[in-house]
Amino acid sequence: MVIDLLKNLFLQKASCFETTGSSGYPKRANTESLHEIFLKHASVNVNGEWYMNGSDFIRGFLGLFSNENFNESSVRLLAGIVDTSKDGLISFAEFQAFEGLLCIPDALYRTAFQLFDIKGKGVITFNEFSDVIQNTELNQRLPFDMDNDFIKLYFGKEKKRSMSYAEFSQFLHDFHEECGTQAFKRFDKDGTGFISVLDFQDIMISIKDHLLTKQVQDNLVGVAAGGEGGSRVSFPFFMAFNSLLSNMELVKRVYLNASNGSHTQELTKDEFLYQAQMMSQITPLEIDILFHLCHLINQRGKVVYSDLQAIAPEQYHKQIHNRLTEIHAVSSPDDRGVFISVLENVYRFSLGAIAGATGAAAVYPIDLVKTRMQNQRIGSFIGEVMYKNSIDCFRKVVRHEGVVGLYRGLIPQLMGVAPEKALKLTANDFVRDHLMDKNGNIALWGEVLAGGCGGCAQVIFTNPLEIVKIRLQVAGEIASQAKVSALAVIKELGFFGLYKGARSCFLRDICFSAIYFPTYAHVKAALADENGYNQPYTLFLSGVCAGVPAASLVTPADVVKTRLQVVAREGQTSYNGMADAFRKIYREEGFRAFWKGAGARVVRSSPQFGFTLITYELLQRYLYIDFGGTRPAGSEVVVSAPSEKKIIPHNPEHIGGYQAAIPILTGIETKFGLTLPKFSMATITPKNNQ
Repeated sequence: MVIDLLKNLFLQKASCFETTGSSGYPKRANTESLHEIFLKHASVNVNGEWYMNGSDFIRGFLGLFSNENFNESSVRLLAGIVDTSKDGLISFAEFQAFEGLLCIPDALYRTAFQLFDIKGKGVITFNEFSDVIQNTELNQRLPFDMDNDFIKLYFGKEKKRSMSYAEFSQFLHDFHEECGTQAFKRFDKDGTGFISVLDFQDIMISIKDHLLTKQVQDNLVGVAAGGEGGSRVSFPFFMAFNSLLSNMELVKRVYLNASNGSHTQELTKDEFLYQAQMMSQITPLEIDILFHLCHLINQRGKVVYSDLQAIAPEQYHKQIHNRLTEIHAVSSPDDRGVFISVLENVYRFSLGAIAGATGAAAVYPIDLVKTRMQNQRIGSFIGEVMYKNSIDCFRKVVRHEGVVGLYRGLIPQLMGVAPEKALKLTANDFVRDHLMDKNGNIALWGEVLAGGCGGCAQVIFTNPLEIVKIRLQVAGEIASQAKVSALAVIKELGFFGLYKGARSCFLRDICFSAIYFPTYAHVKAALADENGYNQPYTLFLSGVCAGVPAASLVTPADVVKTRLQVVAREGQTSYNGMADAFRKIYREEGFRAFWKGAGARVVRSSPQFGFTLITYELLQRYLYIDFGGTRPAGSEVVVSAPSEKKIIPHNPEHIGGYQAAIPILTGIETKFGLTLPKFSMATITPKNNQ
């Protein structure tokens, strides 16, 4: 079976790609640090020089084969990758050289080549290839025919030809396919071109196990029985199924091209076929198998990106950014309870408060101009129209009230906007999480409902905040008016007065959030890169773009709210509720009055939510706490690692290129299907004797 420890270590978060240089590959380790680690594990002294033996390196340094009944042959072969002199000892120079090899782009193929280069001559002979293959679990399950035409084509008729690194890397790829072909022929004893469904399952589990996720393995019989052969599997179906598993990254590319970069759009088979015809490597039969397999896994006739991830998850966790803190509140989602859920909402609320205050402070002057423009009315007094437009309003505020005048009411705004935006963001996330399916997808109606709930929840803070802020913002319009303080406004209004105009506030905020959050989610997905990751600038741009339709379309409700909350001066029309305000504004000022300040509102709301959302999401990235729930989409490349795999902590001694050692060794198994037995053969009990 597969080397379980290698698999487990391969899934650890501290992968070889966590600490990278600008090229994306691991940084070289400091020589002094490497030498100190080397001496810690070296146990052999020859003429005053220290060396590691195979066990020191594989079992001591890498931490593999920790059981006492370990397979000595496997340890010797793996240690031979580093022992280029082939003397059974690893010098510091060899130890350091392998660390450097792990930092190059083709480290996986180079490491595989050195595994087979038993004599260290820089070429692979047939005997070397045969010696390694005969030690693998693949050959023990189904012995490979070393005398067939495939071998002769590569090693020559007499098997005396040697292969260079470049040639051998191609051979490994083709050998992977030949193993499947030989296995099919072995089960198709009559040469009919068919094998049974159970034989197909046996081959896939025995030979192609490294390509199978649990979901695929559980549905092997179902997908095979659904083919044209019914209870039998044809050779074309067998080859198409294996080709599909090998080309899943290409399949993901087809999906992303067809969905314009979206990771949540559902694609029909026809849509997928139309896009796939541009790539000859993917055949209609492979697409038939893909859709049947996805239907068996998730019971729907369409495909989304998460379905492809279930078939072929990424094999490493690519950390895009360095976290300031990383805390795991639970070891797995199964440990998540009510208390942890509450803590998660408190965490989100706190970050939302910081994000809301940041966004509000950044655009407050624009908000003040918007409010004064909306409160400007056409009346009987000469000169009552104080501002020609938003720019004129901005200039006059600075001229008559100074720059400080642009920030009238900022303090109560910050005191109120922090919990307001925090409640909006937290409520939206909370409802959104509960409306997602098991694959993390959510329907459009669910996004609208979640956004609307966020807008509804925030009004408890929004209305008192807005009415105080607006009274302070318009106080400077009359030069003779005495200075107004926030405390004075609160005393004058009283508790119930703080909720004057609440219905129009509900109308504005529910509609705004119901438009904003779904738009933001879809724009963010469209701007994500091919791996689904959002750079900070795409987060900001998504927030700005989503704010344009949301802010503009709810301006009439905002105008009515402003009129209801401002104290009407002598000679100005007063309003008795939302419906009365709509009627009087339309009758006295016309339809265009409902759109007063729309430009300023868009200019203010769009960047404000851009600043708010980028702050909120970046805080969750850098101040990372894992509560076992969902994370903001696009915050990192997501790895669909099997939940039952135990994640083993990163070894601090694996520095520089050695951070890649375990994933690279595991890659030899997962990419090439070459697994070395973990235990001594004497301890393995044959299956028929169990």
